[in-house]
Parts: sequence; structure tokens; C-alpha cells
Amino acid sequence: MTSLDDALGFLGSRLHHDHPVGTLTTYRVGGRARWFVTVDDPDELAAVATAIAGADGGSVPTLVLGQGSNTLVSDRGFDGFALRLGEGFSGVEIPTWEPGAPEVVVRAGGAVKLPVLAEQTVAAGLSGFEWAKGVPGSVGGAVRMNAGGHGSDTAASLVGVRVVDLATGEDVEVDASALDLGYRTSGLRPHQVVVRADLALVPAPGADGATTLREIVAWRRANQPGGRNAGSVFTNPPGDSAGALLDASGCKGRRHGSAVVSPKHANFIVVDDGGAADDVFALMVEVAAEVERTTGVRLHPETCLVGFEDFDDALDRALAGGGGSG
Repeated sequence: MTSLDDALGFLGSRLHHDHPVGTLTTYRVGGRARWFVTVDDPDELAAVATAIAGADGGSVPTLVLGQGSNTLVSDRGFDGFALRLGEGFSGVEIPTWEPGAPEVVVRAGGAVKLPVLAEQTVAAGLSGFEWAKGVPGSVGGAVRMNAGGHGSDTAASLVGVRVVDLATGEDVEVDASALDLGYRTSGLRPHQVVVRADLALVPAPGADGATTLREIVAWRRANQPGGRNAGSVFTNPPGDSAGALLDASGCKGRRHGSAVVSPKHANFIVVDDGGAADDVFALMVEVAAEVERTTGVRLHPETCLVGFEDFDDALDRALAGGGGSG
């Protein structure tokens, strides 16, 4: 059986061992990955995928990191292979369009930052992606979790994606209709890498898109905290608001070690400089338990939890009086 180190030998010194990955998230806390590499071009990604699929019986756990804006890595780290897309996946193609065109399909690499894509499409006179201006994530991450805000989401404009599967080595084009896109979710698996996405946007030559972008940024600054956080911690229950439930349950300002529920918005957790990822997880469990005791509503993480025990198991134990994290 070929080991992963042998299979990825062609990467040379670019294959890192015991590499910090928690610091690559917006929380900037958490542990290390057993292997880590930044892949710079599609050919190299294909070679990496083939190597992983054929090594160690195809059993190596994988983690795809975008901008790390929706991810919390445990302090014990990730015993697997972590990958990040490099500059070779940060291109944006905006075709020229004629007046009266019903839509324009923009192609964006998986590593493109969402605020950058929002700015570029608005500058090109296109509408439909303004909501992404204040989201510190990547195109690939946005597809994976169907990111959204301000009344829209990725699914509203997504046409299709190119996906490379680290478990099988397959490189395929997938129509948006086959991705099972829902509220902050998709059918994509952890071992599938979104290489690029095609988005259908609407020509809006007379619209003041720049003003819309400024308003979105101003709203986020007024209503959401800064500091080390990963955006919304829990998804909104049907017909309700996770932030409102947390607020009504008295969770604003609650602290566990180095982590605190933001006094500005209860669905955000901020961690201190030099803090611990495990404190964030423990606080998530504590406040979710408080909401369930108070309202009967179970909250579910929007944050991707890496290297932790199952959240529902931890929550059940906390509700039973046995503590929260593990």
C-alpha cells in the first residue's frame, strides 16, 4: 500500500507536515493538520487528487480550506490532509455583453474572495452578487455552504461548478440543480473541491451598485462585531432567528474562557487573541443548551467544526448535566 507521503513526493518541500491550519481561519485559533499544501494550478490539483485517492487505501481524511471564514479547527488539530487553493484559482472572467442581454454568465475561480467578486461584477455593470461584499469567504466556500445575506444567496445566481474529488480523483462539471443547495447547505462532500463556479448575473447599467456596496458594508459594521469570529455561529431555525433566540435566552456577553458571545450580535462568538478553539466549541454547546432549555428549540451549527466530537452528542450531554465539550 502506497503511503500518502510517497504518493505526494512530487510536491517536495511544498508538502508541509504538522502544519498550523487553525491560524488560517478567521478565528485564528486551533491546531495543526497532519499534511497541508497550497495548490497553485488545476494540473497540480488533479495530480494531488489522484495521489490521495490511491494512497493508504483511499482512507485519508481531507479538509478543504477556503478563506476560513466559516470554520473552527479544534486545538488538537486535524489528523488528515488539508488543502487550500492558491492564486491559480483566483481568476474572474466577465464577458462583454450587449445592451438588453437578459443575463451574463461570470466565471470565477474557487479561491476568488467574495468581496472582490462583488466589486468586480458591480464595476462591470452587473447585479445579483452585491450581497457578497461583506462576506469574508471564497467562491468555493460560498458554493459549499450556499452562503448568502441581504435577501439573496449563492444559489440565486449559480449555474454550475467544476469539482475535483480528492477521494476518487474525478474532475467533473456539475449543474447547480444537482448540488442540493439549501439554506446554508449543499450536497458537496468534504473531499470535493470547487475549482470554479459560473454565476448568471443581470445587466444593470443604470443602477448605482457602488452605493449598494457601501450600504452593505456600513450595515455589517453597525450590526455585526469585528475581532476574531467566523460569522454566524448557528443557522436560523425555520421561521425564527438564532440571534434572537440566543438574546432572549440571556446569552449575550456570556463567556467561556477565551471565548465570548458578542454583546453586539448574539449569534457571533468572538475569541481573544491567543485564545483556544476548544473554548469556542464549549461556549457553543453552553448557549445552545440554554436556548433549548429556555425555548425548546435546538440550534444547529452553521460553523464547520473540524476535529471536534459530534455537536449534537455534546449538546445532549450538556442538557443531561454531563458537561459540554470533548
